[in-house]
Amino acid sequence: MKDDFCDYSDEQLYATLSSKKRIAERAFGELYSRHSQKIYAYCLKVLRNPDEAGDIFQETFLRLHKCALKKQEVRNVPGFLLTIARNLCLNHKRDSKLTVEVEDYHQVVDPNTRRDSREYLQLIDDALQQLDHDLREAFVFKEYQGMRYKEIASITGASVPALKNRVWRAREAIKKILAPYRDELEQMKD
Repeated sequence: MKDDFCDYSDEQLYATLSSKKRIAERAFGELYSRHSQKIYAYCLKVLRNPDEAGDIFQETFLRLHKCALKKQEVRNVPGFLLTIARNLCLNHKRDSKLTVEVEDYHQVVDPNTRRDSREYLQLIDDALQQLDHDLREAFVFKEYQGMRYKEIASITGASVPALKNRVWRAREAIKKILAPYRDELEQMKD
């Protein structure tokens, strides 16, 4: 067995998770270092709460480990991790059934204040949260995770044309939501 787990594919590392404890820990550590940022970023984008995202993120990796111990076959570890995270996020949102305040959807912006790029990114995030779940999910997978449509289709079960349509509709909706802010920024530059 090689000592350098960096040379292992994700699937080899996954298969190694059911090995002896020390070897399994090193394999898990390598998988974690490869995929943790992407999984946490996804959870945070969907849930918008760092504590909840952290809990779902941890549960995702625990479930990956449990599946490996049961010797469940996995051919695409990153896709499998995102599927687990997606399902956990959906279950969490369904179980939470949080009510959203009207103020969360109608940002009051002082036209005299100058926004920097960080504030504009927050506006984009707020606009994203106004979208239906299917549109938001497709947009996050495509734009934030950089996934190809076929990968997204394998996770969500939607067809590639449907996903392309969802991403396009999400982009158009975000543009429409942000149009007043963009216009205001342009006026401030003049």
